[in-house]
Amino acid sequence: MAAHDPHADVRQRCSHDLRVDGARAVWIDRGTLTVPAELDDRTPGPQGWQLPESTQWLLLWSRSAAIRVEDDHLWAPDLTVVELDVQPGPLDSHLVSRNPAVAGYLALTLAERWQRSVPEMLTGQVMLARRSNGKLRTLTGVQLGPVLDDLYAAQARQEPFGVHFDERRIRLALWAPTAQRVSLLLWPAEAGPAPSVGRAQHRQMIRSESGTWKAGIGAEMVGARYLYEVVVYSPSTGRMETNLVTDPYSSGLTVDSARSVLVDLDDPAWEPDDWQESAGPHLQQLVDASVYELHVRDFSINDELVPSQLRGSYAAFTVDGLGTRHLRALARSGLNTVHLLPCFDVSSIPEADPQSQPDPAQLASLPPDSHEQQRMVQHSGGQDAFNWGYDPLHWGVPEGSYTSSPEQADGGLRVLEFRRMVSALHGLGLRVVLDQVFTHTSASGQHPFSVLDRIVPGYHHRLDRRGAIEGSAAGNNVATERLMTEKIMIDMVVRWARDYHVDGFRFDLMGHSSARNMARVRAALDELTLEDDGVDGEGVYLYGEGWNFGEVADNALFTQATQGQLEGTRIGTFNDRLRDAVRGGRPFDEDPRRQGFGTGLAGDPNGAPCNREPERRLQHDTDLVMLGLAGSLRDYELLCTDGVHRRGDEIDYNGRPAGYAQEPSDAINYVDAHDNETLWDALIMKLPQGLPMDERIRMNTLCLATVALGQSPFLWHAGTDLLRSKSLDRNSYNSGDWFNRLDWTGEDNGFGHGLPPADDNMTRWPWLRPLLADPSLKPTSSQVQQAAEQARLLLKLRRSTPLFRLGSAERIRQKLRFPLSGTPGAVPGVITMHIDDRTDPVDPDLNGLVVVFNATPEPVRQAPLLDGQRASLSPVQADGPDQVVRRARHDGVGFEVPARSVAVFTLR
Repeated sequence: MAAHDPHADVRQRCSHDLRVDGARAVWIDRGTLTVPAELDDRTPGPQGWQLPESTQWLLLWSRSAAIRVEDDHLWAPDLTVVELDVQPGPLDSHLVSRNPAVAGYLALTLAERWQRSVPEMLTGQVMLARRSNGKLRTLTGVQLGPVLDDLYAAQARQEPFGVHFDERRIRLALWAPTAQRVSLLLWPAEAGPAPSVGRAQHRQMIRSESGTWKAGIGAEMVGARYLYEVVVYSPSTGRMETNLVTDPYSSGLTVDSARSVLVDLDDPAWEPDDWQESAGPHLQQLVDASVYELHVRDFSINDELVPSQLRGSYAAFTVDGLGTRHLRALARSGLNTVHLLPCFDVSSIPEADPQSQPDPAQLASLPPDSHEQQRMVQHSGGQDAFNWGYDPLHWGVPEGSYTSSPEQADGGLRVLEFRRMVSALHGLGLRVVLDQVFTHTSASGQHPFSVLDRIVPGYHHRLDRRGAIEGSAAGNNVATERLMTEKIMIDMVVRWARDYHVDGFRFDLMGHSSARNMARVRAALDELTLEDDGVDGEGVYLYGEGWNFGEVADNALFTQATQGQLEGTRIGTFNDRLRDAVRGGRPFDEDPRRQGFGTGLAGDPNGAPCNREPERRLQHDTDLVMLGLAGSLRDYELLCTDGVHRRGDEIDYNGRPAGYAQEPSDAINYVDAHDNETLWDALIMKLPQGLPMDERIRMNTLCLATVALGQSPFLWHAGTDLLRSKSLDRNSYNSGDWFNRLDWTGEDNGFGHGLPPADDNMTRWPWLRPLLADPSLKPTSSQVQQAAEQARLLLKLRRSTPLFRLGSAERIRQKLRFPLSGTPGAVPGVITMHIDDRTDPVDPDLNGLVVVFNATPEPVRQAPLLDGQRASLSPVQADGPDQVVRRARHDGVGFEVPARSVAVFTLR
């Protein structure tokens, strides 16, 4: 392009107080820019909205990024000024549909003779100015995401990125359309984890029309370390920057992610011996999924049967430790899936030199209600080896701190040990689900942990109206609506499925992505086949957090991947309706003592002022539990506890429909997860303090039964079957091994480890202190084992008959009823569920089931009409170790069920 526009002054006069006002303009296609209404000084006239004759909009460009205000002038030695035309009337509807955030903006058009220069303009500093009466009055940066999609995405989405190997060449590709230059820096494999830049080989990369930079090197460089040197304009600094960046598509990394590594994922050296035959159990239908949510470090860090050097690592899953034995017992009872918290490369866990955590013996010597434990743990928090890991650095490489030698977590070692873990879990009869976090990155701008934003600044993150990065999803929100960001998301999920044999994925804050994103992920997985990829992609299970909040709420930017908006995709969302009804209240209530169906609302009041109107709330919570047991279907008709028939979507949940699922697999039921207090801690806070331990255990089992015996897939947090406590911590993401202790022996369930960390819990300390100081609230090892046996019975019950997994909304509507709900025979706090299998049998051995959930402190008798069918307690319970529930019986007319119990009766 020409150095300057001959029709514009190079030095632009400006008002003396002119400042850059964020990045409020949005460039949406090659010929169209937009500015928000508040920067627009149009006035209404007979021909529509008109600009004053003295007003002009100017596009300013400097290849050297040298635009500055000086002595009432704006200038740069290479400044180009282009006057833009103002489009009369509103922005074209098709442009608004592609970019909803600019609805109501003023459209500015670039003359066709300048449009051929747009790709070059985008590699420098671009600003937009408004000139009025001969002076610049407004100066703002320009958001480039939409125009980059318009120019490049169609072609670039068809290309492979990262590293690709053949017998003679290694090919590398990086998408960096705004870069002026990209070089490949290489070091030999023996160069160490972070070799100096001065020792690197430099290879100039070649740019293609798609904005992709490519290079090829010899196949002998396998194992080499590499970085990209990207010369690019950074809006966060207002300068051209020379960034040394790892590959966002890295297949291997050195320790602490200092360098990318040329790792060939098809190299047999990084495959376990049985890798090609490794496969998880097949699910006949999605509702068969029973999931155990587990953190890799928690699994073995306290396991004395695991060699000390392997504790907390992927390798611990390959050892016959206590944790492995526990998973084997759960699998034999009916569990079929382990969900691992983030295992991709994260920024929040040091690999080479983590800070030591406090001595457990010293912590154990302190009083159970002391504030000292949390003070000591927080001292090392953020620098020690514990974190949940929701801080993505590289989405497609296993986290190095979980290898058996974190200080040597280099190249293919991570790959091999992760694959061995997956193979071992498959060998136990368990599928593997991997947590995915595409909603935010750990950093942006020029931060050392910022990868994407130092390659294509301002593209991969979601920007607000002023050009700042949105932060509602825990900071540095990712703009998955950008087409090339979506491509990374899809490519990385496919990599984990194809190259690591992962059987499913859980998506963090999935509602911050679009339904389109998730449908395309699903479609890409469905293309994987056993013949070509070693994976049945259609069998990969997807679910996530379908919450509706933040800048994307209520479909503000796109149709979100939220509850009720994913029908037909085979993608599930977590069911907070059932969770809150069983536990009571909501996770972020100021007072955590609010009771629910499973935590004492039905006859065990705790006296807290938040428990007003218990009868009315018990009715509503009971309705929500029944609907959850029936799959949370929007069109399921329920006779509610008040005697009124309502569809699922006519039952209220905090102003939204309680029923949102089209099919039962659209919801995944749970009553606790890594977030918020564990189920046992919720029971500690909500049940009366004097309730005996055996009765507390029965309530724990009853809560777990509401998800295990429902029609949807379900999830248990690891250790919930062992009465796992985090010492009442509501957010243990950075609370170290001490507060996150998972003891497979049952000797220490984690309760009484001191007051939980102050950051998220201090306001609750006055309520928590007397509970932690009460020794009667800490179960013995035998009581923990009693709870574990009761939980395993639930898994066996679910597995014993397909009637707990009918699989379709049609069958649920046909077969499942709550015959006493809303009738004079109903007892508050008791749910009687009847699954009638006499027509179109699902289980040929049974005529049906009756399940009675008795959350009250008294035995109950329920007498639904059964048309003369014979009923008996399920053999699983009749022959099981729970002596209390074995007293449940059918006397020919009614079902008698002990207090705080769940009893399953078979009909013949």
